[in-house]
Amino acid sequence: MSKKFGYLTALLGLSLLASAQADLGADEAPAAFGAATALTSAPTTAARRTVAPPAFDPRVMELAAAPSAERIEADIRTLIGFGTRHTMSQTDSDTQGIGAAVRWMKTEFEKISAECGGCLEVYEQRTLVKAGSERIDRDTEVVNVYAVLRGTVRPNDYVIMSGDIDSRVTDVMNSTSVSPGANDNASGLAGTIEAARVLSRYKFANSIVLAGLSGEEQNLYGGEFLAAKAKAEGWNVIGVLNNDMIGNIEGVNGIINNRSFRIFSEPYFQGADEKTLQQRRFYGGEVDGPSRQLARYVHRTTQTYLPQLDPMMVYRLDRFGRGGHHTPFNNAGFPAVRLMETNENYNRQHQDIRTENGVQYGDVIEGVNFDYAARLTGANVAALASLGWAPAAPTDVALGGGVQPAAKLRWKPGTNRNLLGHKIYYRLTTEPQWTHSVWVPAGTNEYTMTGLVVDNYYFGVAAVSRDGNESLVQFPGSVFRN
Repeated sequence: MSKKFGYLTALLGLSLLASAQADLGADEAPAAFGAATALTSAPTTAARRTVAPPAFDPRVMELAAAPSAERIEADIRTLIGFGTRHTMSQTDSDTQGIGAAVRWMKTEFEKISAECGGCLEVYEQRTLVKAGSERIDRDTEVVNVYAVLRGTVRPNDYVIMSGDIDSRVTDVMNSTSVSPGANDNASGLAGTIEAARVLSRYKFANSIVLAGLSGEEQNLYGGEFLAAKAKAEGWNVIGVLNNDMIGNIEGVNGIINNRSFRIFSEPYFQGADEKTLQQRRFYGGEVDGPSRQLARYVHRTTQTYLPQLDPMMVYRLDRFGRGGHHTPFNNAGFPAVRLMETNENYNRQHQDIRTENGVQYGDVIEGVNFDYAARLTGANVAALASLGWAPAAPTDVALGGGVQPAAKLRWKPGTNRNLLGHKIYYRLTTEPQWTHSVWVPAGTNEYTMTGLVVDNYYFGVAAVSRDGNESLVQFPGSVFRN
């Protein structure tokens, strides 16, 4: 039996197991609960026998495996060929500088769109940053390039993947020296372009945006401008996956690892109001904001569709004292996370190309592992496709059951044509991931779990489509007492 066939057979077994559990009305309770904590629900016996969703979507499995290391390598080599992509480098050359890189990326998106019959809407966003702004010493036009694969059901619901166009050397104001930026961040940008190629094979219910953002090294300008546009135009941003350095496997710490990657996320929105903060203090959920749910989602889809990868959640907005292009989206109130390699090599970041005491410095192509970059691109694609096909998330999720031997949840379903039902997720308050779930078929918008004391667990609700794709888990935003 081939490994691939064996894996598919195992997943089919999981799907059959899920259906069997659905006949009982709930997933198997964790052993630690004991027999006295059996779960019960409001639905009738007939409703509980509704078939549970499949364990995986074969289309997502195909897409996750589709990114090409060869195409990613070719794109990284092209980006390196522009000499420097510094935000303030030249813009009038066809072969050198940030201007040439921006035009090349736009052309690549247009080629992809032509091959899929015009499925991508390709845009440039140009914003003038005046001299005297942070890390800008001359009037500079910051240009983002992005492509929209427009959703067929909810076109104003957006899932975004981004990479950075610009590069730098040691001196952040040096706009002329050669700065290949092979890993930081031609790898993330090449992954974004490759994701556009792969995802353009399908249509999705929600819109998917593939974005190249400029000005990251200067002051996160590109992300700030696109986030402002999304907010001004009323985009419903489901989540942003910022890819910044996805090609290095040799850490400065001596570790070589081509299997793991990190997902950075903030606990809740920076702009959370005082009422929300007090509610978190009183009812819990300090690590359960939308960005954290997005990080858990990427973790889960990676484990489902790319089991050879080991995603690592990091409970920080970004690396210690550093930043990335997901932060402006967080600041604007959108769920956003950073995906990147686990073991960084600081000798290859923000460095002039040189050799000192036998040590090579500089972000050159020899520091990029293309197979690894392709796998991390696949992790992005799995999450993007799953969210692209996911139903609208439930709203007004409320939790009850205080001073009772039962946890209770209520919610309002989103407007969905393809809704099969909902999953109630729960875990101990000290656990980092959702560990258990209960399946609730469509038509039931409240659920009681008898024997599960609400004090000891966190809960959330996700909408599930007929093909098994889920929305982000929605953490309860209110409580009720009856």
